[in-house]
Amino acid sequence: MLKDKTILITGSASGIGLATARLAKSYGARVIVHDRVASPKLDAIADELGAEKIVCDISNAEEVTSATLDILGKGIKINGLANVAAIVKHGEEEPNDDEWLQVLKTNTLGIVHMCEAIFPHMRENGGGRIVNVSSVRAHPQGTLVSRLPYSASKAAVNNITVAWAKEYAKDGICVNSVSPGGVNTEVAKTWDEETRRRNTDVLLGRLAEPKEIAEVICFLLSDRASYITGQDYLVDGGYVVSR
Repeated sequence: MLKDKTILITGSASGIGLATARLAKSYGARVIVHDRVASPKLDAIADELGAEKIVCDISNAEEVTSATLDILGKGIKINGLANVAAIVKHGEEEPNDDEWLQVLKTNTLGIVHMCEAIFPHMRENGGGRIVNVSSVRAHPQGTLVSRLPYSASKAAVNNITVAWAKEYAKDGICVNSVSPGGVNTEVAKTWDEETRRRNTDVLLGRLAEPKEIAEVICFLLSDRASYITGQDYLVDGGYVVSR
C-alpha cells in the first residue's frame, strides 16, 4: 500500500506513532522516525525499521526547520507526513497559563511547524499526503473540563487541517486528520479507574489498539486515499455517536 513511499512520522518512539512507523514499513514504505530527544530507544527503533531519524522539539520552529533541512539535504523525497507527537495535561486542577501554552505549542504549533517545513518540498515534488492526529476530545461530545488545553489544541488541529486542505489541493497535497478515542498505550496504563471507565464507555466496549489507529493513518497516507482531503476520521469505537 505504501511501496516506494517515504513517510515521516512524528512521535514515533512509542504509542500510535511507533505503531504507524512499523505498519508503514510493513506496507513497503521507507520510514523516517522522530522523537523530541535522542535516546537509545529511538536508535533501536531506527535500526529495527532501517529508518532515518530526526530529533527535534516540534514546538520550536527553528529546531524543526533545521532537522527537516538535514533530511531533505540527503536527497530524500518525503511523500507523506504523519503528525502524531502530542502531550496532554493530566490532573483535575485548573491549568495555569504556562500549562496551556505548553500544550498548545506542542499539539497545535508543533503541527504547524512540521507542515510549514514540508509543504514547500511536497509542492515542488508534485504533491503528497499529510495526516494530523487529532482526538475525540476535539469534538463537542468528547470535550472535558479536565482536558481543556488538550481539547482546544486538537480542535485547532481539525480546523487547520481543513484550511490547509483547501489551500494545498491545487498542489496535489491531501490533508486529513484522524481522531482516536481511548487507545491502549503506555499512558493508558497510568489511568485511574474513572478515566479508564470513561474511555471504554463506547459502543465497542474497549480501548483501541495502536495498530487500529495506525491502519487508518496509513490508508490516508496511501494512493488509495487519493480523492480524500479535508476530512476528520473518528476512530473512536463509537464514542461520539453514543453521546
